[in-house]
Order: sequence, then structure tokens, then C-alpha cells
Amino acid sequence: MAESVRVDAWVWAVRLYKTRSLATAACRAGHVRIDGERAKPAQKVGVGSTVEVRGGERVRIVEVRQLLSKRVGAPVAQAAYLDHSPPPPPKELASPFGQRDRGAGRPTKKERREIDRLRGRARG
Repeated sequence: MAESVRVDAWVWAVRLYKTRSLATAACRAGHVRIDGERAKPAQKVGVGSTVEVRGGERVRIVEVRQLLSKRVGAPVAQAAYLDHSPPPPPKELASPFGQRDRGAGRPTKKERREIDRLRGRARG
């Protein structure tokens, strides 16, 4: 068995990313770190390494226990790492912004602009 595997292949194989190309793009964008250092897609990961994956609002911190280069089933994938991730915030604390009253109809153009502004998607 190999002593190291490419980090993009490993995070895809243990199902932290849906596709290999998404895993490679995340590495290039700096969303994957190995032992605190930014990882390039071809960088090698070994047993005992700590891999930090940023995806959306959640950060996953996992310790490599088994090296995998091919995608495997979920139970085998979960056994390949030890999860040190902080728990996700409770859904009750998440602000439900952008929700409309039931029966209020579709938002007007002005309301859509305000919603986009709130969500940080405002156009120049």
C-alpha cells in the first residue's frame, strides 16, 4: 500500500467533495489545508496528517487514518478519518432572513433587490 496519496484524490475518496474536479478546484482556491498549510492538488497526504476543508459555512477538520485513492462507500470512507470538526451551529440560532409571509405572493423587483443586498449579492 502507498505511504501517501494526493490530497485532492483523498478528500474526494472519503466523500468530503462530490467530484474529483470539485476537490481539485477547492485545493487551487485555498479551501484545503494540510497541517495548517495551504495545499496544492498534487500535494501528498499521509496517515496522521490533519486536513482542514472549508466548504460553505462549515469547516471540516479531519485526521487521516487510512489512505484511499479510489472512492469507496460511506461506511468505509468514514472509517478512513477521525473527525475533529466543531459542531455545526444549531438551526434555531440561524437567522431566517429572506422569508416572506405565507400568501404574500412573489416579491416585487424592489423587494428582490433588497433581498439580494441582504444576502450580499448586490450588483454594482
